[in-house]
Amino acid sequence: MAPEKESNGLDNYAFALKGRFCDLTKHGEDVDTPIEEEGSKLAYCVTDVPPWYLCILLGIQHCLTAFGGIIAIPLILSQGLCLQHDGVTQSHLISTIFFVSGICTLLQVTFGIRLPILQGGTFTLLAPSMAMLSMPEWTCPAWTQNASLVNTSSSEFIEVWQTRMRAVQGSIMVGSLLQVLIGFSGLIGIFMRFIGPLTIAPTISLIGLSLFDSAGVSAGNHWGISTLTTVLIIIFSQYLRHIPMPLPAYGKDKKINSRRVYIFQILPVLLGISLSWLLCYILTTWSLLPSDPSQYGYLARTDLKGDVVSKAPWLTFPYPGQWGQPTVSVAGVLGIFAGVISSMIESVGDYHACARLSGAPPPPKHAINRGIGIEGLGCLLAGAWGTGNGTTSYSENVGALGITKVGSRMVIVAGGVFMIVMGVFGKVGAIFATIPSPVVGGMFMVMFGVISAAGISNLQYSDLNSSRNIFVFGFSMFSGLAIPNWIIKNPTAISTGVAALDQVLQVLLSTSMFVGGFFGFLLDNTIPGTKEERGILAWNKAHEDSSINTLESGEVYDLPFGMSAYLSSFPWSRYLPFCPPFVPKRPDGCGDGKSTQEPNNALEHSEPSQIIVGVTL
Repeated sequence: MAPEKESNGLDNYAFALKGRFCDLTKHGEDVDTPIEEEGSKLAYCVTDVPPWYLCILLGIQHCLTAFGGIIAIPLILSQGLCLQHDGVTQSHLISTIFFVSGICTLLQVTFGIRLPILQGGTFTLLAPSMAMLSMPEWTCPAWTQNASLVNTSSSEFIEVWQTRMRAVQGSIMVGSLLQVLIGFSGLIGIFMRFIGPLTIAPTISLIGLSLFDSAGVSAGNHWGISTLTTVLIIIFSQYLRHIPMPLPAYGKDKKINSRRVYIFQILPVLLGISLSWLLCYILTTWSLLPSDPSQYGYLARTDLKGDVVSKAPWLTFPYPGQWGQPTVSVAGVLGIFAGVISSMIESVGDYHACARLSGAPPPPKHAINRGIGIEGLGCLLAGAWGTGNGTTSYSENVGALGITKVGSRMVIVAGGVFMIVMGVFGKVGAIFATIPSPVVGGMFMVMFGVISAAGISNLQYSDLNSSRNIFVFGFSMFSGLAIPNWIIKNPTAISTGVAALDQVLQVLLSTSMFVGGFFGFLLDNTIPGTKEERGILAWNKAHEDSSINTLESGEVYDLPFGMSAYLSSFPWSRYLPFCPPFVPKRPDGCGDGKSTQEPNNALEHSEPSQIIVGVTL
């Protein structure tokens, strides 16, 4: 397997593990591996099963890696749902998103792409949700912004936030059906032909840039605390990431040994938040923070939601429809469509990166179709359960595979079970809900900046010396900032005479990622330019396999429990885009010599018959 690019910063061990390394050379080649290539080897490949204690340990680590992104979503969404002063409900939302993320992770690893990739909340659906909640009809009443006027147990307040949640739920559930359709029908291959770096770059970048107001408001409640949080995360993730910390470990010899762990590289967000949180607690205990709500810095106190932990139940079981029957609006659904499309594009890239880092062959088209379809199903479940969000593959956890050198999917299964357990214990969500607002704002400053930069990094595939490309990207980015800003400031400006159309235009034009992505897509596909200039060739090459196949494709990507062999016995199964091809075995039990690996650019060569049958189903 070719080592990952240096820019990913994944060239180090996080755990000095002892175990068998995956055979990363071609079958039949002499193994004469240079010393400098030892670091690219894996301790456990995707189909290996590490010891149970290692699965649990690394599974918890994956959950903690995704911790920042998962809890950030309900904390941001609570502003649009009028829940800023209802910590108990915020804790329910956090528990629910952990619970659903665990379920979706198990579904993806077992029946989806079958790679070790974690599922969690997505910012691509957060932007259109917040845009919908910013419409005049969903603007929070003034009294919900005053903590002294909010009675969280009153029926009036409950109806205020639950009606908004039900509207978001319904839009996400209907919008996710588009992803289910594109995935299981095999249309993702045709769709990706028209998507290039100049479409993806502004779309992803504007997700982070459009949330600058939320970050600024939270951080501005106490710039000292938020700055400390930001500085700590930067120091841990950038300056100390290559410094291992010796931690005690219980070895097979039944003795306590020392093991080097790159803890700063693995948990920079959690460490930064914890230390700033601790400082806020000390300052609150010593009465160094103001106790008057009208004074600056009051929101940095840790006792503002002191009763949240005591009120939260020990055990809570999230269930579909817990906030009432979801409602649907055309405007909300179309806004979610934009987020779903962005999520699919990002996930396809994550699948290829995950395959390289876990020692697996490049994912064939049936696995990608199934993965996208399962992600759509996960968004449907998230909407039904009432997280106010959907699910997607987490790039951070793909990177963690390169850090730990453990690519086993059983580790992700353990992580999924751990997230379900966290969602069931209500006290866990309640603890996270008590994080002071400035600490959350400091975390947002880093996370949203990284999201914006990650989008811009896609421009590396295109020719930045081309005036055409500079125009497309620049115009898309500026339009994605200017138009939504004006629409939000002038909510009554759109008046076509048709109320439903006004709502659709209001939501779409106030969603930065939709505006920027739309102009990027339109201009990139209509302004003359070669595929090399547009970056299409380099983009496709980057998503092809750059490693050496270490495992048979069927061993990794076939359906579990013998389902692939069973479905293959029916002739009609070959027309289903999400079913793996059947490879007959020789009498000696081996395959017929033909690899089940499909072409690297399989997405571009989906059979028309499969697509037609898939869409019909």
